[in-house]
Amino acid sequence: MAKAKTPKEVKAVDETAAEVAEIKETAPEIDLPDEAVAAEVTESKSVEAEVTETETDESVKADAEGDVESGHLTKAGKHSAKAQREAEEEEARLKAKEEHKAAEDDAPKPAQRSVPNPLHQHGKKYREAAKLVEVGKAYTLDEALDLARQTASVKFDSSVELHVNLGVDPRQADQMVRATVVLPHGTGKTIRIAVYADGKAAEDATAAGADIVGTADLLADIEKGKLDFDMLVATPAGMATLGKVAKVLGPRGLMPNPKSGTVTPDPAKAVKEAKAGKVEFRIDKQGILHQAIGKVSFTPEHLRANAVTFLSAVLKSKPSSTKGTYVKALSATTSMGPGIKIDSSATISAIATGKK
Repeated sequence: MAKAKTPKEVKAVDETAAEVAEIKETAPEIDLPDEAVAAEVTESKSVEAEVTETETDESVKADAEGDVESGHLTKAGKHSAKAQREAEEEEARLKAKEEHKAAEDDAPKPAQRSVPNPLHQHGKKYREAAKLVEVGKAYTLDEALDLARQTASVKFDSSVELHVNLGVDPRQADQMVRATVVLPHGTGKTIRIAVYADGKAAEDATAAGADIVGTADLLADIEKGKLDFDMLVATPAGMATLGKVAKVLGPRGLMPNPKSGTVTPDPAKAVKEAKAGKVEFRIDKQGILHQAIGKVSFTPEHLRANAVTFLSAVLKSKPSSTKGTYVKALSATTSMGPGIKIDSSATISAIATGKK
């Protein structure tokens, strides 16, 4: 059963109905299209939208083509300025590579020397001196020494050297060639000798002509790297102290050694022999001896006497374990001069038999 409305609610409904009636009376009349007209209007709007979209696409495409043809590139993508520049650079690089390859194929290749020519590596004076030496010829000892004096092209009194290639293996301890020899006419070089000794031995060494004699002062100079000498002689008692500076003396070849005669109880005798022309020879890593036997200013007789004495000492130092040819090659030269080949077989045979 419906609930009865109160007078207040009835009054509100009546007011609402009155307002609706007033709005209907004041609003203008509007003719609404029927269904056919509404369909025609919808179709017309669809066609207009398609035409507008087509025109827009063609316009955008034309604008893009016009930008490319007129040089206006996009900011990114394959039509950007960076992409086009990289494409041009790559094309130029490939073209240059092809041209370079074609030029190399067409150009004649320079002739290569199979055997290096040492004359192309020296100055004018050396080349003039080398012309005096006949290539491939083996000279006698006298001819080689005389020719060495003629090929000396430097302004100073250069040394005359002998180089002996031995058939030994320097890696084997029993095939090491090392000895000393006193050249009868010396090497022509002034040798500064230092003696590490004190007392009577020091006094005798000074009298024999030693340049430097001392112990504590000499040791201090060596530690500082002050090496004003070419040879150091020491007594056996002083070797324990010199061991402190072995790192300084060893690399310079100045460490006293009994095999070279620089460790001796009689330093005065060692000084006299050194001043008289005593030299030490030792093979290098290739098994070759290099020894100066005098100066260009020496007479031919003095040079020959020194050469024979040196070669005799080399023959006496032949290791017992060596087999085959002992002296494989022999040559003479001067400081900064060309090498002169010596007939090693005839020379060594003559010295061994005493035919000097």
